[in-house]
Amino acid sequence: MRWWDIPAVLRLEAELFPDDAWSEGMFWSELADSRHPAATRHYVLAEAGDGTAAGYAGLMAVGSEADVQTIGVTRAHWGRGLGARLLAELIGRARAAGCADLLLEVRVDNDRAQRLYERHGFEPVGVRRGYYQPAGVDALVMKLDLTKQAQHRDRTPEGTIEHG
Repeated sequence: MRWWDIPAVLRLEAELFPDDAWSEGMFWSELADSRHPAATRHYVLAEAGDGTAAGYAGLMAVGSEADVQTIGVTRAHWGRGLGARLLAELIGRARAAGCADLLLEVRVDNDRAQRLYERHGFEPVGVRRGYYQPAGVDALVMKLDLTKQAQHRDRTPEGTIEHG
């Protein structure tokens, strides 16, 4: 993902997360720390065959811990494995950065995303009450132990993506 992708990503944010979408400034801030030798952020954009944005994902990796900052896929691409491929990219990047743990927050009412994370080995570790604002929806905190998963193959409907 680059700065010129921000308008398309903002449109997806508004579609997917109408109550708690990230602002333009948040994306600019994240991308500002993604393109230098000591970068702690990694963002990717998936494009559809016609060149439009189909999904995006972002990671923060600092020290031994990484955090999935965001992940989103257009509804038109749900069920095609794109979310799994984006997540696998973040998992691989966290491993490459030498992280031991990968954390994320997901809305407690987002069963679809929770199932995706569980398929990739994430386990619930806590709840953050009222995390998603302004709706006040709780966040389920999930963690993937990358040291146990070092030889794990991330499975997607389209095949296998190996990381190591």
